[in-house]
Amino acid sequence: MADYAGDITPGDAWRILSQDSGAVLVDVRSQAEWSFVGVPDLAPVGKKPILTAWAHFPGMVANTDFLAELKQALAQAGHGDGSPVLFLCRSGARSRSAAIMATAAGIAPAYNIIAGFEGDLDGDGHRGASGGWKADGLPWRQT
Repeated sequence: MADYAGDITPGDAWRILSQDSGAVLVDVRSQAEWSFVGVPDLAPVGKKPILTAWAHFPGMVANTDFLAELKQALAQAGHGDGSPVLFLCRSGARSRSAAIMATAAGIAPAYNIIAGFEGDLDGDGHRGASGGWKADGLPWRQT
C-alpha cells in the first residue's frame, strides 16, 4: 500500500466534496489558526469540516491523541469505509503527514490538499495570496 492516496489541489478537493456525499475534509491546523485565519466553509455542499489539530499552539507540540480524535470525529460524521478523507493544513506539510498516518491506520483513501488553506509564501513573505484554498477563491469563513 502506498503511503497515502496522493496530493490533490484545493479545487480537486472542492469537486470531490461536492460530488461524493461520503467525502470529508479534515483540517489539521491548530485552534489558533482556525480562530484567527479562518476555516473552509463547506455549507454550500451540505457539510462541515472536521477540525482535529495535528499539533497544538503555542509551540506546535505534537497532538499524541490525533489518531484517536480523528477516528472519533469520522465516526461522529458518519464517515464510511472507502469514502475519501481529504486533509488540509496551512501549506500542505502537516496534512501530508496526517494522510500518511491515516492510511497506515486503515483510513483510506486519504489525500493531502497541496498548498493547504493559505498557500505558499509570496514575494513579500505573506501567505493567502498565492495558491491554497483561500487564494483559489473557495468558500471560507472566520470562526
